[in-house]
Amino acid sequence: MKKHKPRVVIDTNLILSALVFGGKVAQLRLAWQNQQFIPLISKTTITELIRVLHYPKFQLTKSEQEDLLLDYLPYTETVKMPTKLPTIPKCRDVFDEPFLLLAKVAKADYLITGDKDLLFIDDEFFCPIITLEQFWDKLQ
Repeated sequence: MKKHKPRVVIDTNLILSALVFGGKVAQLRLAWQNQQFIPLISKTTITELIRVLHYPKFQLTKSEQEDLLLDYLPYTETVKMPTKLPTIPKCRDVFDEPFLLLAKVAKADYLITGDKDLLFIDDEFFCPIITLEQFWDKLQ
């Protein structure tokens, strides 16, 4: 029997860390490239990633930004968001809302984040909102 690949929403900070920086988070990049899970994206979440890649503090050329996106986008599943969006728990940070909406609409298995505000609402949400470390445990 074929094992179900988790369908997951990953917050921008983790994607960015996996793409730009080395270390433990870089393993996330290898995991999606090895198709251990399916990253879910929407137009809004990918727009956010593109916006953040442009930040001057990263000093990425346009070509480097494109290369990083090419290391991510081919492995993702794009979810079309409905016109009438579902209800989600209140967020302190409006930039977190697209990730909750995507997870709910796509019926994601997990939302992976390091954001304490998102982790705090886990009990109120339909899918587990977990840290990267917790996700590694689930993948084993």
